[in-house]
Amino acid sequence: MAVYEYSCACCGRFEERLAMGSAPGTRDCPTCGGDAKRVYSPPGLAFTPASVVASREREERSREAPEVVVRGGAPAPRAAQPPHPALAHLPRP
Repeated sequence: MAVYEYSCACCGRFEERLAMGSAPGTRDCPTCGGDAKRVYSPPGLAFTPASVVASREREERSREAPEVVVRGGAPAPRAAQPPHPALAHLPRP
């Protein structure tokens, strides 16, 4: 369900919960019964988590000034891991 906002000339604004994409351009005011026109407003994005905001800002900055890797060379060698004990029980060719 989506929240749609309507404005009545007499009573002011009110909200209606309707199925997404099914909101008509006018609706009856629940207070006075008059015609209320649909009001288009931006979505409520004020509660975006700080981590998402930081990620978006970092992405925007990278378009103009990408981070440059200054260290080069081969990656550090990985430590050798001992073989899994179950491998000793497998048949050998």
